[in-house]
Amino acid sequence: MTYFESISKVLGIGLLLGAGLPAIFALGLVAYSRGTGSDGSDGSAVTAPKPLAKYAGVALFVFVGWVILTAVLWITRATIIHNTGIDLFPFLPRK
Repeated sequence: MTYFESISKVLGIGLLLGAGLPAIFALGLVAYSRGTGSDGSDGSAVTAPKPLAKYAGVALFVFVGWVILTAVLWITRATIIHNTGIDLFPFLPRK
């Protein structure tokens, strides 16, 4: 059962970061574009701006950026600790 649990954890994280992160970014694009509204060719407003959707899109962009930055820092944590002595993840055990 240990192998099945390990495989399922790797598969879950792979789906979350491999397919889920671009999907969250795409949802952010949709929310941001719907939040800005659109104008007709003559300047009349076809759809009104929705500030809440725009802020939701920006929040999703920030979340994706945070995940990417955290992943890069996690991958380089040993080098950062060696060169600066700063442990960015003190709550997690070191190898």
